[in-house]
Amino acid sequence: MRRSTRALIAAAATAGLIATAMPAAADAVATGRGDHGGGSTRETLERYAEDTWASLDAMTDPDTGLAADNIEGDLTDPGAYTSPTNIGGYLWSTVTARDLGIIDRRDARERLRTTLTTLERLERNEASGMFYNWYDPATGEKLTTWPESGDPVEPFLSTVDNGWLAAALRIVAEAEPRLARQADRLYDSMDFGAFFDPAGAAGLEAGTNRGGFWDAEPAGCSVAAPMYNGSGETAFYTCHHYDTTVSESRIATYLGIINGQIPSTALAGTHRTMPPGCDWAWQEQLPTGTTRSYHGYDVWEGVYSYDGMSFVPSWGGSMFEALMPDLLVPEAQWGHRSWALNHSITVAVQEAHGADAGYGYWGFSPASNPFGGYSEYGVDLAGMRSDGYASDVEKTDVDIDRPGCTMGTNPDPTFGDGVVTPHASFLALPYDRAGALKNLRGIENDLGAYGPGGFYDSVAVHSGTIAERYLSLDQSMIMAAIGNELTGDTLKDYFVDRAARTRLAPAIRELVFSADWGSAKKETGER
Repeated sequence: MRRSTRALIAAAATAGLIATAMPAAADAVATGRGDHGGGSTRETLERYAEDTWASLDAMTDPDTGLAADNIEGDLTDPGAYTSPTNIGGYLWSTVTARDLGIIDRRDARERLRTTLTTLERLERNEASGMFYNWYDPATGEKLTTWPESGDPVEPFLSTVDNGWLAAALRIVAEAEPRLARQADRLYDSMDFGAFFDPAGAAGLEAGTNRGGFWDAEPAGCSVAAPMYNGSGETAFYTCHHYDTTVSESRIATYLGIINGQIPSTALAGTHRTMPPGCDWAWQEQLPTGTTRSYHGYDVWEGVYSYDGMSFVPSWGGSMFEALMPDLLVPEAQWGHRSWALNHSITVAVQEAHGADAGYGYWGFSPASNPFGGYSEYGVDLAGMRSDGYASDVEKTDVDIDRPGCTMGTNPDPTFGDGVVTPHASFLALPYDRAGALKNLRGIENDLGAYGPGGFYDSVAVHSGTIAERYLSLDQSMIMAAIGNELTGDTLKDYFVDRAARTRLAPAIRELVFSADWGSAKKETGER
């Protein structure tokens, strides 16, 4: 599929890969910049990585190489289901564990080989090459009934989940040359054009991905149409599109652009915010901004505001929507007038909200609910969804004025028991290392949300209630963030090839968001 400088280094290097390939980056973290918590920044992050890897190892079936969705806090009883995202996260975490010296190269290679071999035999949708959303991690069988309840599962092909698996296959192909052919075959068989609706969502003429499709008609809402990749097969698409820019789903658009399966103009096919005006006053804020044209497509470059900062919001105001793709794609490097600014401000908004709400901690993103189940957490004012992803257990909904349209019903609420998740702090490392490490020290030492597999999934800051379990998605984000921090963004280097540089990078470079620090004073970290 592709070969890069990194692949040649990986082929030749032994255990000294990091120092050989990225001496400046490795030395920058290894020097005397401490974390003010009993050890250098490198030592602290290495400890976090070793413990986080222990949880991923514990939740992975050794025979299939498939990581379960979750595991209990004592590293027993892994879940009986897995997804393409879980599998992909385990793949890039294995590469990271190898590059950090947690496991040796032979162990990593055999783990990767086991997972790839299982992927080759998993049942897929033949017309697109895409993987279904749920499999049994012990057998690899596609799930048609839910293990915990026996309820029926309608097999679904998810746009974003297949995106994370495909991204991981790119990484494996570059990071482990001996497995490149096997990983490339799997990657090349996945056609992201199957998800891309050229007609686009309402008001978005450049085309937009659907959320996914079923290959048999589901019980709920669906849109039957010939598959968009021209295979001739009928797909039953979701009734919604992934129509917002700041969304984790953009990983699938990026891959489609790299592969030539989706036009690069698709980056003009999503909303920065919903349009301005009272017809759209249901959204969380009335945006400001300007209209820009990209290759003949007009885009409303709208922004929201928080504490004087202007930024492009996500749908729910969560950290992983904004920053998860940045773990693998050099968005900030390529998008100086867009993502570089927006990611930094997103982190600052999360930090400011933690202080404004009186939590003393920050990092709001979907995670395990400390009181049971799973919940979506975020900064309400930083998300387009009108009822928002709340930042506390009480689900406090902030409702501000939309000048000239509606009066706010709850503009200055008192927040309750805030819920923070450690993976959000790790996502912030490139943009405020000092702030992220300080936040994590408090979560570990003061709130006690740390166990044998690293940070527990979330903690309610006032009651001290901890979700004592690990999710493979969140743990794999932590592994990727630490790996990038300690190796100079090696995962991004594995991901990027000539096609990415010639097709995707120019499309990102031309984006101009209306994000601005405004009256806020940027709190600089150690970088």
